[in-house]
Amino acid sequence: MPHLLLRLRSRLVSLMLMTLLLLSFGTLSAEPLLQPGQTSVPLVVTMGNDQGYTIKVLALRKGNTLMIDLESMARAMRMSFRKELGTLVVEESFGVPGSICTITAGNNFVRVVSRDPELPERIIQMQSAPSLRQARIYLPVTQVCRLLTVWLDREVVYDYSSDQISALLRRKSFRQLSGTIGVLRNEEQFAAPGPVTDAEGEKTVITGIDVENRANGAIVSFSASGAPTQASLLDPNPDGYVYFSLEKATGDINALSRIYSRGVIRTITPKQFDGGGLQFAIALDNRSFAINSVEFQRDKKSNSYLLFVRSDADVEEIRRKEKEQQIAQVISNDVEKWKLNTIVLDAGHGGKDPGAIGGSGTREKDVVLNIVHDLGAFISQKWPDVRVIYTRRDDSFIPLHKRGKIANQSGGKLFISVHCNASLNRKARGSEVYILGPHKNKAALDVAMFENSVIRQEADYTLEYKGFTEEHLIMSSMAQSAFAKQSTFLAQDILKPDYRQSSNNSRGVRQAGFMVLWTPSMPSALVEVGYLSNPEEEQILRDRSEQAKIAYGIFQGVQAYRKNYETSNMAAMER
Repeated sequence: MPHLLLRLRSRLVSLMLMTLLLLSFGTLSAEPLLQPGQTSVPLVVTMGNDQGYTIKVLALRKGNTLMIDLESMARAMRMSFRKELGTLVVEESFGVPGSICTITAGNNFVRVVSRDPELPERIIQMQSAPSLRQARIYLPVTQVCRLLTVWLDREVVYDYSSDQISALLRRKSFRQLSGTIGVLRNEEQFAAPGPVTDAEGEKTVITGIDVENRANGAIVSFSASGAPTQASLLDPNPDGYVYFSLEKATGDINALSRIYSRGVIRTITPKQFDGGGLQFAIALDNRSFAINSVEFQRDKKSNSYLLFVRSDADVEEIRRKEKEQQIAQVISNDVEKWKLNTIVLDAGHGGKDPGAIGGSGTREKDVVLNIVHDLGAFISQKWPDVRVIYTRRDDSFIPLHKRGKIANQSGGKLFISVHCNASLNRKARGSEVYILGPHKNKAALDVAMFENSVIRQEADYTLEYKGFTEEHLIMSSMAQSAFAKQSTFLAQDILKPDYRQSSNNSRGVRQAGFMVLWTPSMPSALVEVGYLSNPEEEQILRDRSEQAKIAYGIFQGVQAYRKNYETSNMAAMER
């Protein structure tokens, strides 16, 4: 009987967990129920470890302003809340010990209370007051992001271009982004600092200084030990100097001197008075920044003195710098993009597919594999900076559709497929180079049909190639139009070298619907090095030294192509 009860309890718990998961999934996947005049905005939440979710939050459009329903936002971020008349109380537990935020309609100030009673309350001031509409509290989207960023110390950003909100909850991180930093105030700042009683004459010792730059100013933290003391602050003078004084305080003058190369704080210079006071002259960069205010407070828990220097966030300057960085990155990427640093070599056929077979038994798959290995060796020897990728290195069968994928996934900049030809006309001879495109004559069609026939040896060819029709070939050719000119140049350069001294009978550059050229997203060419059906050419093609000559001839063509290609790209970038 006890075992039966345990089993029943286990099943009940499992059912409850499954129900909760289903409800959670349903909440995330379902869109909010919209009322007249309402809209929704995607919220993309990232929690780290590749975890996150996207959910829509309720919103209203008031002219050009997007207003976010704070209740919907809290629910979307998985925070608990309770509603009172015109007030929303939201509880969070992203960090330890967590905190409670109280938002009231019509009030620019938000109260934040930590669950740790030792931590002081905070007041966050917003630029606009929340508004109450149909028993819901709305706030402009930029102010919502500002509020959550300051309160949670996480990055919450609204992207105007994509019209979505992004929340990065995996760690505490203040990035210097405009529109995401709020004005942080503490209740202690609203009252003038009163006298502080010195404990048994013990002096305050300033042990360190830390400056945290933000988009709208900086926070200067003076770490202290010993008893608290009274502090005073003078407003910035016309030269941008702020004087912060601590009575009955001391510190290492040399260690506390600071010089900064960036941000609103330029220098911090301490001065020790004979009577025991310590004063810091803080030079502000009031030429680059519009200083709004400088205030201070004492953090009792950490025994430190905090100075809040607030300035106007120069949104245009921030965007300009971001734009410059983006442009520099694009230029850097473009320079790497046009470099011919990866060449993909494809030996036709292989494995169970021998390709064309000559009268003396010479197999196409063996000839082209040797040529491709020699071609790769020439490239590696001459160009150590160029990476060579082989679709096959040995006598293995690689489906045609995978060869193009190998080229694309390896970041190839050039694709060369090597084959041997065959014809019922035993007198047919010479080399040919093909690029992708609709066939211009029956001879080109016959060659393509022969090379494409290998797909019937693939187990799933009916699925992989079911879309390869004449119309699809035309669309594929149009999609590769960006590489058509380069592919033609490549084919012409390959044909120029006289690597077939005993058979100088080039048949020119042609185009046809070769499936192996269907998928590579780069300049591509298929080289037919000769006819195995011609007895004389078969003897040449099976000779190992002749194979090396053919490979070197193809390399000379690629060498000419690379020189012209990179020279033209460099000239284009310099214009």
